[in-house]
Amino acid sequence: MSTPDRVLMTADAVGGVWRYAVDLARELACCDVGTTLAVMGPQPTAAQRAEARDAQIDVVDRPYRLEWMDEPWDDVAGAGAWLLELEQEVQPSLVHLNGYAHAALPWSCPVMVVAHSCVRTWWRAVRREAPPPELDRYTCAVTAGLAAAQVVVAPTRAMAAALEGEYGALAPACVIPNGRYTTRGVSATPAKEQMVLAAGRIWDEAKNTGALCAIADKLAWPVYVAGDPQRPDGRCGRLSGVHLLGRLSSEELAGWYDRASIYALPARYEPFGLSVLEAASAGCALVLGDIPSLRENWNGAAVFVPPDDHPALASAIGQLIARPDERARFARAAADRATAFTIDHTAGEYLQLYHSLIA
Repeated sequence: MSTPDRVLMTADAVGGVWRYAVDLARELACCDVGTTLAVMGPQPTAAQRAEARDAQIDVVDRPYRLEWMDEPWDDVAGAGAWLLELEQEVQPSLVHLNGYAHAALPWSCPVMVVAHSCVRTWWRAVRREAPPPELDRYTCAVTAGLAAAQVVVAPTRAMAAALEGEYGALAPACVIPNGRYTTRGVSATPAKEQMVLAAGRIWDEAKNTGALCAIADKLAWPVYVAGDPQRPDGRCGRLSGVHLLGRLSSEELAGWYDRASIYALPARYEPFGLSVLEAASAGCALVLGDIPSLRENWNGAAVFVPPDDHPALASAIGQLIARPDERARFARAAADRATAFTIDHTAGEYLQLYHSLIA
């Protein structure tokens, strides 16, 4: 069986794709597969660069606008030329794209696409209406990328179904759930405090942080929100009623997961939910938006609420606060479920896919 020795992988430093890419590349290195991480969009922070350096991941970056940003197409073209130059320089066994448009480039080696998110599926879930004509160019770029890729990977069956609903049948396609790298011991039990935590891109309507702001004053415990309030275009989202922690490093955020008793993500759209996995691994009781992808991963191990039903959200969190036994039961169930999403299992599935692509 052919074995890859180096993968050229794209990423951004904005959200969960960075966490996914670094964790996967770290695990691939244990299997003697090197990764060159080509990062576009806002530059990685000093903490992110240090994390990648400690994991012995080669990171190169350029400030090209990402395909889901406003009017990015000149930058997408520039990034494409840069990526082709990187391919010639790095000579990878395959190209692993965490985006769509660049799959249509004239690559010299096999190329695969991982569907972490999509503006059209985001729009339909968050705005609850058909995507507008302004997205036509994005639609064409994504359609071309999906058609050119040798394989399309989605982190959940729900995301794969949403993509097929927007763009037609994906062939071939597969589902590989994300996994999380952790140094926490199996027997480690964090000391929990009386607080509710949320984390994610605060400016992203999909995360629905506004719902927590709306009900925070009705809860007996304080609500803390970790995440960058600044949008990629420089505008800032506003929060009220909650304690804003700002953008935290991976280590800092892990400390907050360990402290929080309840993790709340009333998401309208979440193709996988790495933050939920991190919270579950840290023994938080989960209160989640009742959407297909989160049900797929956490049914039976979380409390679900309709994303925009504020009274239901306040009631669900309030009951967990008032009932310690129930809160502990959901925390144990979440921690048990989290053991199904390990980075070694995720990397093993990707390695099998890599083998099949380069065989």
